[in-house]
Amino acid sequence: MTPEMLKGHLDGLVLAILEPEPQHGFGVIEQLKDNSGGTLDLPTGTIYPALHRLERTGLVTATWTVHNGHRRRVYALTTLGRAKLATYRAQWRGFADTIERIVQAPA
Repeated sequence: MTPEMLKGHLDGLVLAILEPEPQHGFGVIEQLKDNSGGTLDLPTGTIYPALHRLERTGLVTATWTVHNGHRRRVYALTTLGRAKLATYRAQWRGFADTIERIVQAPA
């Protein structure tokens, strides 16, 4: 998968990763990698700016926690973030269905 294919979808993917439970940034990176079968092995320089952008826009909140003696920020969806994720999913389904109709092999 090329980085160009990911453009416009990263925020929705991060919101989806945060939906089940709050995560720290590295946890988001690991979940994206695991859930994609290793296809989305994204660097911290991609994920942390996205998390900060989502926080600035009120879609996630961040709190400091201590784990094994290390401070880390944990990100959680807000109500607005859950609504945005629902909208993203609906738009994604429509987009994916349209692309599939166009690129599938002729019968």
